[in-house]
Amino acid sequence: MKAFVTGATGFIGKRLVHRLVERGDQVVALVRSPEAARAIQAMGASAAIGDILDFESMQAGMLGCDVVFHLAGWYKLGARDIQPAEAINVQGTLNVLGLAHQLGVPRIIYTSTIAVLGDTQGYVADETYQSQAEHFLTEYDRTKWMAHYKVALPLIAKGAPVIILMPGAVYGPGDPSLVGDIMRLFYRGFLPVLPGPELTLTFAHVDDVAEGHLLAAEKGKPGESYLLTGPILSLGQVAQVWAEISGRRAPVLQIPARFIKLLAPIVAALGAYLPLPAIISKDAIAILEATYIACADKAQAELGWQARPVEEGMRQTFDALAKTIQPVKLLPQDPARCRQLAGAALGAAIGLLLAWWITRRRK
Repeated sequence: MKAFVTGATGFIGKRLVHRLVERGDQVVALVRSPEAARAIQAMGASAAIGDILDFESMQAGMLGCDVVFHLAGWYKLGARDIQPAEAINVQGTLNVLGLAHQLGVPRIIYTSTIAVLGDTQGYVADETYQSQAEHFLTEYDRTKWMAHYKVALPLIAKGAPVIILMPGAVYGPGDPSLVGDIMRLFYRGFLPVLPGPELTLTFAHVDDVAEGHLLAAEKGKPGESYLLTGPILSLGQVAQVWAEISGRRAPVLQIPARFIKLLAPIVAALGAYLPLPAIISKDAIAILEATYIACADKAQAELGWQARPVEEGMRQTFDALAKTIQPVKLLPQDPARCRQLAGAALGAAIGLLLAWWITRRRK
């Protein structure tokens, strides 16, 4: 099989390329730089220099392919410059899927996201669910929603053999997401306070999601969507899992999202001038009370897809972290002292909020 892959140097894309090459498929990966091309070639794939925003740069590499995997996308929580989001996630998707259809590629796999369903407010959704929200929590949610409903589905209606995959929270070694950031902080001992323990996600290991792409190419039905979602856990629950499998102490204080959201004006003001980490960005605060949850019954029944137990996947992720970073004991072992420090951190945050509010009142 000859496959064309966008987003091949990304978190899921690298695993997918590796699996395709491993099983003997011919792979052409779209890359934007010579450095990325060398990395792809080292994996045993061919590299095509181009960009999803440059329609013509993709034609030679895509021509004659049996399947196109479109994984490239913009995902930057808390980014100050969000202008590229719509161009990459919406126009880029139109370019890739449209060109693949025009060239007669028989199977087109588009990687959407559970985020297009929005905050399900506790409801465990399936592929028939569509968000009724009038606003989106992040620019990523909005632009991926547009790509899903305004690009992919209309192309399907025109006869394009597109199969849509909708992963949930994808984790594993090298995870660049908010969950990955929090997990690395926990491992290093820098997470005495857990903000927004109510945030609820579905957790699927990156290797399982890559496998889902292969299964979709083999067994998926054109025109259909498949959720690739694993176990459903709140952030508070998954932090407890981390503590149990790592032997490290769980965060000593969990602050409900409604209190964290009081700090949103301060974070927004600072974010306008400073490049804040994703974990304390306005986007991170916006999603703290959300539930991005759905079931993968359809993918299990039609594709034979399974997500590994979260304990197994998280243990593998910690094992990988152990090879790259060393844990740091930030907190004393005395639980009472830990609670004091966590309380001090909370008090400082509340103090900043009050100072901001008083300043505004004086103006």
